[in-house]
Amino acid sequence: MAGLISAHIAPNRLPRSRHHSPLPPIFSPCLSKKLHKIPLGIMGQFKPLTSVITSAQPQDIAAPTCFDNTLPTKEVLEIWRNCEAVCFDVDSTVCLDEGIDELAEFCGAGKAVAEWTARAMSGSVPFEEALAARLSLFNPSLSQLHDFLEKRPPRLSPGIADLIKKLKAKKTVVYLISGGFRQMIQPVALQLGIPPENIFANQLLFGRSGEFCGFDINEPTSRSGGKATAVQNIRKVHGYKALVMIGDGATDLEARKPGGADLFICYAGVQLRESVAAKADWLVFQMQHLITSLE
Repeated sequence: MAGLISAHIAPNRLPRSRHHSPLPPIFSPCLSKKLHKIPLGIMGQFKPLTSVITSAQPQDIAAPTCFDNTLPTKEVLEIWRNCEAVCFDVDSTVCLDEGIDELAEFCGAGKAVAEWTARAMSGSVPFEEALAARLSLFNPSLSQLHDFLEKRPPRLSPGIADLIKKLKAKKTVVYLISGGFRQMIQPVALQLGIPPENIFANQLLFGRSGEFCGFDINEPTSRSGGKATAVQNIRKVHGYKALVMIGDGATDLEARKPGGADLFICYAGVQLRESVAAKADWLVFQMQHLITSLE
């Protein structure tokens, strides 16, 4: 998840009950650490891509940490099984990689941008500042973006395609909410059968010659608190009675607020961010656990 917040988050979590779910934990609760600007967002400008489905590698966790939320409570399961909409973060959740880091590496600025991403994930820098700073380190051109998408198709997290298929079979509406870029997310949405109008993400801007011109600051996800705003708007427009947010980072957790998501599920199968995982209503390490709980 390419995102951060500058304020401490204390969501109104569901009360813990002594009810123990019949579902077994995927991991033990105690874990070892591991100009004229032209927006580009039309799928027709890219060749159809096939996302690479691969297994995430075991995490390198530095110190033992215990969580009490790897088993869902009865209340959490009830919301999850009956929600009308699910909003997914993209980077390190739907996909294995951080899109901006991958693009930066492809353009020769991987290390410098990765350092900024690490700062962003800590929640110590406003999102819009971190996004602008990272892009300024390599200023990707339109031709570089095309080349990147051609040579490095997105890698889907194990089980995500099956989970979304299961949700759609239950008539649950699926959204992608990301601080990443729409041009890089559209191929993922196409692969997963998610309509373009259900993508809420940032937009890279290019000039007439394909030169980088920045990003669209009018997108809600271009600034701190943007994911929460996007989720609130989705709920307001569609009137969903129950909505769930799934992600790995601070801005995903932030969407768990009045008028936003009723439930925040932290997916730590790619990245375990302890401060976020500890505040989640439910912490999972495999998509299969979410699939099984719907049956």
